[in-house]
Amino acid sequence: MSGWWTALGTALAVVLLSWGVLVLLARRLPPGTARELARFLPACVTTVRVLRRHPAVPGRAKVALVVAGLWVLSPIDLIPEFLPVIGPLDDVVVVALALRYAARRVPRDVLLGAWPGDRRIIERLLGPVGRLTHPP
Repeated sequence: MSGWWTALGTALAVVLLSWGVLVLLARRLPPGTARELARFLPACVTTVRVLRRHPAVPGRAKVALVVAGLWVLSPIDLIPEFLPVIGPLDDVVVVALALRYAARRVPRDVLLGAWPGDRRIIERLLGPVGRLTHPP
């Protein structure tokens, strides 16, 4: 049984180390689109955390956001993360769909206030102001 614990500990250490390396590499990216894309998923996770606790967010939108957050954090993916460029694609698509779904039910200013990244990115994701509004 101790062999399993050793293997599990080693796997966890490798995952944490690879996350650390990725964070360091992402911080070294030059300003621009690549840097913003590297910050997209962490910004999405932060937004999900903030909106999950906000009273203006209806229950269905909270469920969609939590599912998207769990999808991003889950080690099981449709496209393996280790594949360059396309690895995080399924995470990005799921989070984008969940945010657009939530944006139809949440006041836009609440959603924009929860976004920690570049405002232009979330505005591009949400689309024009008139299209995504919450029901009366």
